Amino acid sequence: MTTLSRRAFATAAMASLLVGCDGNGDDGRRTTARPVTTSPSARPSAKPARALGRSVPVRLRIPAIGVDTPLMRLGLASDGSVQVPPVTANDRAGWYRHSPTPGQTGPSVILGHATVGAYGDGVFRHLARLRRGERIEARLENGTTALFSVGSVRTVAKADFPVDAVYGDVDRPELRLITCGGPRTGDGYRDNVIVFAALSSTSR
Repeated sequence: MTTLSRRAFATAAMASLLVGCDGNGDDGRRTTARPVTTSPSARPSAKPARALGRSVPVRLRIPAIGVDTPLMRLGLASDGSVQVPPVTANDRAGWYRHSPTPGQTGPSVILGHATVGAYGDGVFRHLARLRRGERIEARLENGTTALFSVGSVRTVAKADFPVDAVYGDVDRPELRLITCGGPRTGDGYRDNVIVFAALSSTSR
């Protein structure tokens, strides 16, 4: 984990996932994060490659669902929650800059919208369609591409967001992709879609 403590990261991350990740506003719910522990049952099973050094991700490609997006950097909002990408016509995903970079040991976190208000579909609109073994490519600032293999895709109620499984420490390079999903509830969505993936190889 970089910059933030495990507990602070989990608390901030939980706040971000319960508010506005679909670009349509706050669903009004808050949950207190528990202390973080690793959840082996939620970890992807793909054989990981050797960990990489730190290099900021600049682009994300997911061929199976047609995602090819520049990555913006996300920090913390004034209320202490994790920022989400702005609602724009040209929607982009964002990497949370206090998490490891893709390929470093630990869970690297990338967030994206399912919908972007009046602009329609968001960059992660088809995230729930991903299947085990499908490829995710994170292009890094140093020219390396970190290749990840999907281990599992989970749709969970926001009220039951699995903080430990998503943000807990792990001993290998992993990736978490997160968006909203499930049925609409007022101005938001009831659930979150979470993709768990592990580093499988690298290329240049």
